[in-house]
Amino acid sequence: MTPPLSLLHQDDHLVAVHKPAGLLVHRSQLARGEREFLLQRLRNQLGRRVYPVHRLDRPTSGVIVFALDSEIAASLQAAFTERRVTKRYLAVVRGIGPAQERLDYPLREEDGRRPKAEMPAMEATTEIRRLDSVELPVRVDRYPQSRYSLIEAHPLTGRRHQIRRHLSRRGYPIIGDAKHGKGNHNRFFAEQLACPRLLLAAVGLALDHPVSGERLDLHCPLDATMTALFERFGWTGHLPTPTRSYSQA
Repeated sequence: MTPPLSLLHQDDHLVAVHKPAGLLVHRSQLARGEREFLLQRLRNQLGRRVYPVHRLDRPTSGVIVFALDSEIAASLQAAFTERRVTKRYLAVVRGIGPAQERLDYPLREEDGRRPKAEMPAMEATTEIRRLDSVELPVRVDRYPQSRYSLIEAHPLTGRRHQIRRHLSRRGYPIIGDAKHGKGNHNRFFAEQLACPRLLLAAVGLALDHPVSGERLDLHCPLDATMTALFERFGWTGHLPTPTRSYSQA
């Protein structure tokens, strides 16, 4: 039996949920043949209709918000479009990443319908900061040791696969990224460290509540896979503290 989704916040107007890695948010042209979606599971769990207002990539885990009616959905969608929402991600990457940097590489949209060359390059900005690092006495690539970093990322725009593509282009691909990463490091984490997935999690989301106007600051814990890795690497001080409680008013 599928366990219930973990709710981070719920009120009369919106609900925030912890999306498991590997679960699609909703149906799309790229999801033909899939039968399970976050939207459907949440709707069934709450016994009411829910409205998506933003997205997370399928392999990414973490906090995602749904509206509980169409008017709230329009308001929240506008907040995301107008960049009035603050997003925080944690990623495990190959190499010793920069202490702090702003990545401003324009990105072409990846919609799967047209050749990339026909897609215009669009503004894309991500602020990154290295929180910690580790060196393992294991040869995975050409060096006798292998180095990895814990990166905090704040995307200021919302392009598809933005964090993954920006970090890869900067030279620090996210572990488990089959498209933009390095296969040998991905296999090492999958086979030796029990991490067979993309190590990217949306751990924080802050926005003005569309009705009360109060700032809603949501925090999402890491899943068991990433938590165990943080414990193994000595990164437990960086484990995000989940939102303490949620209202069902």
